Amino acid sequence: MGQEIEELAISRGHKIVAKIDTEEDWKENMDMLREAKVAFEFSLPETASSNIKRCFDLGVAVVSGTTGWNQSYEEIKSLCLAGGHSFFYASNFSPAMNIMFEMNKKLASLMAGQEGYNILIEEIHHLGKKDAPSGTAITLANDIIKLHPDKMRWVNKPASGKEDLEIISIRRNLVPGTHFVKYSSDIDSLEVKHTAHTRKGFVLGAIMAGEWLYGKKGCFGMHDLLYGAP
Repeated sequence: MGQEIEELAISRGHKIVAKIDTEEDWKENMDMLREAKVAFEFSLPETASSNIKRCFDLGVAVVSGTTGWNQSYEEIKSLCLAGGHSFFYASNFSPAMNIMFEMNKKLASLMAGQEGYNILIEEIHHLGKKDAPSGTAITLANDIIKLHPDKMRWVNKPASGKEDLEIISIRRNLVPGTHFVKYSSDIDSLEVKHTAHTRKGFVLGAIMAGEWLYGKKGCFGMHDLLYGAP
């Protein structure tokens, strides 16, 4: 993602002032990073919150797409708002996937009154993806849980009861990302699905987020970018 973000950013007239992959990179590029308008944080779950905090300390706005660090999100949000920083987070930057998020919420509310349907989420990613389930699948699951009375929690294993929302995680080589939500009963099935053919949709969404975030203060997401900040 970092390499593709760099390529697209340059093609859109932006300049890359620093690239950071290691602790040594932090030491060598600190002064250059201070000059950045926006930092794109696509790393690992165990380093994401630390990277974001460091950028806040330098006064740099952050666009983050790292998943698997949800337990630290509220802390980052509080630091952002208290310090007057700029932060944009999305579990998935594809505009089409974010439209599916809205479809998923609408479908969950419509199906809440229908009896006899089980709900299943499946996500398929490349072998190098570190977290499972994906952040996108968790977003889909949490939105269903908020709107459907039968589901109380998501599980990344076979459901043990009606209140469990099962997420199946599959890892295959060279798969950018596929997600589907399926409602099935004895009489029929209904599903919504998003399949990414390349990473280009995620990359474009991230760059759009960085361009949109510049000059703004607060915490934002793809809903703000696509439909307008509140």
